[in-house]
Amino acid sequence: MERILKFMANYYKYIIFYKPYGVLSQFTQESPKHITLKDYIQVADVYPVGRLDWDSEGLLLLTNNGKLQHRLAHPRFGHQRTYLVQVERIPDIDAINKLQNGVEIQNYRTQPAQVRLLSAEPQLPERNPPIRFRKNIPTAWLEMTLTEGKNRQVRRMTAAVGFPTLRLVRVSIAHLNLNGLQLGQWRDLTPCELRLLHKLPNDYRRVSSART
Repeated sequence: MERILKFMANYYKYIIFYKPYGVLSQFTQESPKHITLKDYIQVADVYPVGRLDWDSEGLLLLTNNGKLQHRLAHPRFGHQRTYLVQVERIPDIDAINKLQNGVEIQNYRTQPAQVRLLSAEPQLPERNPPIRFRKNIPTAWLEMTLTEGKNRQVRRMTAAVGFPTLRLVRVSIAHLNLNGLQLGQWRDLTPCELRLLHKLPNDYRRVSSART
């Protein structure tokens, strides 16, 4: 196993990137106004595993290992993704319970999620531009951990319970996180991170099979 991982580390590329707001999760610039991954990452032939919307921030995993990309993106191999979510107004316990148990979005009921209301604002870089400020409407921060990644899912979930998302930052994908990365920075995965990454889909498949 160690020899295989060493080969993969030498043959394939695996990096994580702290995506700023307003950056498209692609290298192709479709308009001169677009800011893309190409403006930050000068590594050939790597592509995102999943996506972050242009108006979202946070952790993005990139690789040129197509097989791993497919496995991690496939719904069968659900893995945890954790987000810090600033919402308009302060969610009550009923809204939190609905988010935890699943809500209807576009004829789809979301899978159970881990959701908690944070007691303090998380330490994050300032967003550029900042969120819209409405003097008489308070905001709150949620920590949400999902095992699926539908299009704009977090935003649609919070809107469905009456608390629109103002800012969205993905802070982790499974065991990978933003620790040590500054906004706009990227780095290679460590050997330990790479080992756990390759075990991740197989571990999930074994757990899933044991439940059926």
